[in-house]
Amino acid sequence: MHRSAGSNLRTRWTVLLSLLIIPWPSLTAAQDPANPPVRVLLVTAHPDDDAAFAATVYRVTHHLSGVVDLALVTDGGGGYRYSTLAEPIYNLPLTDERVARQYLPAIRKRELMAGGAIVGIRKYFFLDQPDRGFTLSADSVLRAVWDTAFVGNRLTAILADGSYDLVLGILPFEETHGHHKSATIMALQAAMSLPPQDRPVVLGGFICPQDRTKEMRFEGLEGHVQTWVTGGAPLVRFDRTQKFGLNDRLDYRIIVNWVIAEHKSQGTMQLLMNRGDIECFWYFDANGPEGRQRVAELFEELKQDQDDPASDPN
Repeated sequence: MHRSAGSNLRTRWTVLLSLLIIPWPSLTAAQDPANPPVRVLLVTAHPDDDAAFAATVYRVTHHLSGVVDLALVTDGGGGYRYSTLAEPIYNLPLTDERVARQYLPAIRKRELMAGGAIVGIRKYFFLDQPDRGFTLSADSVLRAVWDTAFVGNRLTAILADGSYDLVLGILPFEETHGHHKSATIMALQAAMSLPPQDRPVVLGGFICPQDRTKEMRFEGLEGHVQTWVTGGAPLVRFDRTQKFGLNDRLDYRIIVNWVIAEHKSQGTMQLLMNRGDIECFWYFDANGPEGRQRVAELFEELKQDQDDPASDPN
């Protein structure tokens, strides 16, 4: 009887997930064939990591009519420890690891796509690698946890097929999760494996400190030369506090909060609402110098334009 109930619940989640995979209709302006839209791929380890780029992604899709897809490396099954508040929502004891490993991957994909619908993510690629919990070591993840041959081949194929201009990953600094580091390292490796003319620019993103007088510095992750950054400062930034709408009463923190709110299985994620005003992006030296100006010009376009019709919904 217990197995039957579990089977029925899994079936319902499968149906829900399959419905959510249907692409959402675009709400952006018609695209000019002579001026193709920017194409961006997010490469993240966990189903909520994309919130770090939510405001930037929203502006790409809604201001530039750009295309944004997402490649998710892990299945997210390790994110059960703070799922207490989600247990009555999903009617499952999600803080029980045995239950979470069975049901949480599908739940978190559903949450991811609900948030993606808000910012305009078009397509998802699920690589379903093990999410074994927190570690600072990227090397241990790459050596013993993930099937790196599969991940590398899959990311390379996604990049080749998608003809992306830009790849965004979490900045692989020393204190961040080993999964974040590993996903960005593998994105860099995949991009660098393509012919030079087909390579997207890869950026490492993170939220800059609340105190705007303090600048976060990053010069690379030890042992991973592809992550080196000359100078240590972010190349470009997106300010979530830019005002728009009637009487300038809105800003992009609202969008970020909406995305965070969709991740109800991740209790501590909700504590990030209204925290972090600037999305910062570092330019990896491995890209070569020629892409720096293109990235700077793109982010200049993303700044709030008071003449932009999208800035006033009325």
